[in-house]
Amino acid sequence: MAMQYITIKQSFKAPIERVFQELTDHVAFGKILGANITRIKDGSGGFKNGLGSVRQISVFPAPAFEEEVITFEPNKLMEYKVSKGSPIKNHIGRMEFTTSAGMTHLHYTIQFEPKVALPLLGPLLKKAIETPIVKGLKKLANKY
Repeated sequence: MAMQYITIKQSFKAPIERVFQELTDHVAFGKILGANITRIKDGSGGFKNGLGSVRQISVFPAPAFEEEVITFEPNKLMEYKVSKGSPIKNHIGRMEFTTSAGMTHLHYTIQFEPKVALPLLGPLLKKAIETPIVKGLKKLANKY
């Protein structure tokens, strides 16, 4: 099974603190994507969406699955992995935030492998994951 890679770059006319807050808040991120995302475990260090936090994602018609935050550096970086109940494995999502010229820049990468070796399943899952993220991030960028 081939590893699938998604790379998304989006810029925002907003302060890094605001963009980081919106994109790393599990519930707000769900609204941006049009997905039902709930935080089921708070993170540590005073950041409820931070290190160790777990979010449950429900996207019809797929069964719900969970992701755990494994790296959290405020206004810089958040990484997460699927921790339970997904059709993918070896998953890492990484959101890197930088600023230049008054803009906040997001470099969002996701890598994963399908759990089942079916032809074209990887590319289909990739499109299903990538499309709502790209659409939601563009909509958010246009809000600023």
